[in-house]
Amino acid sequence: MNKEIIVKELVFKAIRSSGPGGQHANKVASKVELTFNVSQSQGFSNSEKERLYLKLRPRLNLEGVLKLQCEESRSQHKNKQLVTQRFFEMIKKALEVRKKRKPTKPSKSSVEKRLKSKKMQSEKKAGRKKFDTD
Repeated sequence: MNKEIIVKELVFKAIRSSGPGGQHANKVASKVELTFNVSQSQGFSNSEKERLYLKLRPRLNLEGVLKLQCEESRSQHKNKQLVTQRFFEMIKKALEVRKKRKPTKPSKSSVEKRLKSKKMQSEKKAGRKKFDTD
């Protein structure tokens, strides 16, 4: 992953933010939309692109474009920083390779302890039964 190349490939678009806000919100485009085309990116290897397609499939459109939006702040500049930061966190998480789980067996002592507690429980309940005196 080459961060410098990826930053150059990001496309930003300023949009008017939704919701109430009075005169200021009606004339200022503070919402920022980030667009990134995964398939045409030069910053990722082919194997990284495949991994991104698998992990980010629900967030990608049919052309393989990832879109993120941010309207948390009233400042366009701050929203641009936030959406860029969120983008790189998402990419980092998608490229993370999880360790393979090694299946393990329970230890002998834990098996014996479990069986012993089961035996004690069954004896306790068997002691509560009524006996026939016939």
